[in-house]
Amino acid sequence: MAFGRSPAWTEKEQRLNAALVRNWLYFVVLVLFCLVLVGGATRLTHSGLSITQWKPLHGVIPPLNLAQWQEEFELYKRIPEYQLLNKGMTLSEFQGLFWWEWAHRLLARTVGLIFAVPLCYFWLSGRLSKGLGWPLLGVLALGGLQGFIGWWMVSSGLSDRTDVSQYRLAVHLIMACLIIASSVYIGRGLKPRRHEDAPTAVSHALAVLLILAAFVQIYLGALVAGLDAGLSYNTWPLMDGALVPNDLLLQQPAWLNFFENPKTVQFAHRCGGYVLLLIALAHYLVEWRGAVSRGLDLELSQHARGALLILIAILLQAVLGIITLVTQMPLGLALAHQAGAIIVLILVTGHLRGYRPPMIEVD
Repeated sequence: MAFGRSPAWTEKEQRLNAALVRNWLYFVVLVLFCLVLVGGATRLTHSGLSITQWKPLHGVIPPLNLAQWQEEFELYKRIPEYQLLNKGMTLSEFQGLFWWEWAHRLLARTVGLIFAVPLCYFWLSGRLSKGLGWPLLGVLALGGLQGFIGWWMVSSGLSDRTDVSQYRLAVHLIMACLIIASSVYIGRGLKPRRHEDAPTAVSHALAVLLILAAFVQIYLGALVAGLDAGLSYNTWPLMDGALVPNDLLLQQPAWLNFFENPKTVQFAHRCGGYVLLLIALAHYLVEWRGAVSRGLDLELSQHARGALLILIAILLQAVLGIITLVTQMPLGLALAHQAGAIIVLILVTGHLRGYRPPMIEVD
């Protein structure tokens, strides 16, 4: 059998193959979701610089004895984070940092195998639907690139800084989100469903705007995390005593404030949340009116249901973000807020794919 060429599958077998690929992709998304949360915990516990070398293969094995632990600790003592912030920490305290970063890297390696091995099997056995092989190979390539981006991010904090660059942190998170969204988009297309009428141009435009706004908001959230901007101005709805605080453009040139001024970055993230919520509300109202005009109950319109679910998820995420801010970023709430962002991204991505005809239709 030629590489990737589909045998003469029956219709039932084609549905089964599609279900297998879809469930595999959803499992990959679940593991990626956990990986993002472990990465968030690594950032929030300031553990990301505890492993100062990049060993893609040998790094799977952690220190196994006291001598190896001392060797890792000595490497950590050479970087500015230890010398300026953690000088005098014990080996036990260092181990607490190390295990977070090691778990993050191990999970990243694991998800690579979880993606690559089944992809080879599905492709070689001809179980992939026509046109899916190369897009999935592209997702795998993004995963490989993400490994390099991760080390590029870590390396920014090993010589002249006590933390990683917020720019590189944001790129690392956005790449993870792009991989998640791509997997969701492909998997959603393999779900059997009834094909509903195409959305209006306005509804489709708002759905596209939703996913773009979600990515921008996640990017801003990464800048907030990279600058520790959430640890100050912990009031809402006022910020520094005003709806629009002063000194937002203190740095020159002015655009630099949106990337390096913690006050401006936090304010931009707040505004991004409001904009995202307004887009979700407008999108739901358009879908609701569309369903009514077609004589459909909301329960019969997958587009309207999806729009309502997105609106609720974004509203809950906004409330969670406010609570996280005013309580000064406790670890549990901060991770829940990050998880909420990924859930919103998954919902808007699947919803947008639902506008296209399904690869498998049901009567």
